[in-house]
This record gives sequence, structure tokens and C-alpha cells, in this order.
Amino acid sequence: MWAYWVSVPSHWREIPARYRLEGGICKNCGHTMLPKEDVCPSCGSRDVVTKQLPRRGKVVNYSVVWNAPRGYEYYTPYVVALVRLEDGTMLLSQLTDIDPSQVTEGMDVEMVLRKVRVSGESGIIAYAYKFRPLIKSD
Repeated sequence: MWAYWVSVPSHWREIPARYRLEGGICKNCGHTMLPKEDVCPSCGSRDVVTKQLPRRGKVVNYSVVWNAPRGYEYYTPYVVALVRLEDGTMLLSQLTDIDPSQVTEGMDVEMVLRKVRVSGESGIIAYAYKFRPLIKSD
């Protein structure tokens, strides 16, 4: 797995978005976003608050990556999908725990945490959200 450098403060600041799927919602227009921004990209309002995003959604569209950028060669081939969460928030994420040939549009998926990078031999191990096929529904 490729090593990269990341600052410890930056790593800790980004934990809520990466580990708990915390985004933002604009109180003016209701637009949801991930990551949370200070200014709503939809209406320009600064009245944006933190929101816990749903952990389930559906695959809207996807692509199989065969020639990965540096740092992701370890995972090839892998699937990057546009996922629509249960509240309508759209995000781009890597799919995991599935063979690329089995991915379909409309597939139910759920968020999981997976290791994505290692910062040097004794550095920070970065985890982040990915989505896998839904194992059980309520």
C-alpha cells in the first residue's frame, strides 16, 4: 500500500466527515453537502449546520477503475460509484466487498469504514468511508 504524508492536525480535523459521514445542511434552502462547507454551493447562504448523513443509499451510476492513480494501485480493479443517500444527498465513493462485474445501477449499499492509505511505515493509517452492498435491511 502506497505511503503518503499527511499532517496530524489535518487528519484529526477531517475525522467527523470521513468516519461518521457528517456533512452539512443549508438552513436556508435545505441543500445537503459532503463535506460540510461554510457557504452553501446552491444558494450562497452562510447558514450551514452539521448534519449526520444516512449510511444507506443506492448506486446511481458507476465506473470500474483499471488504471488507478498513484496511491490506489493496490485496489485495482475497483469501482467508483455515484451514491444517492436515503435523504437525497449525492456523493462519490469507492465500492468495496464486491466484484466489479456484480455492480448494478440501483443496487442498495451501506457505508463501512475501510483503510485507504498509510502515511509512512510508522505513520498515520487513514481510514475512510466506502460503500458495500447492503447486507441486511430493516
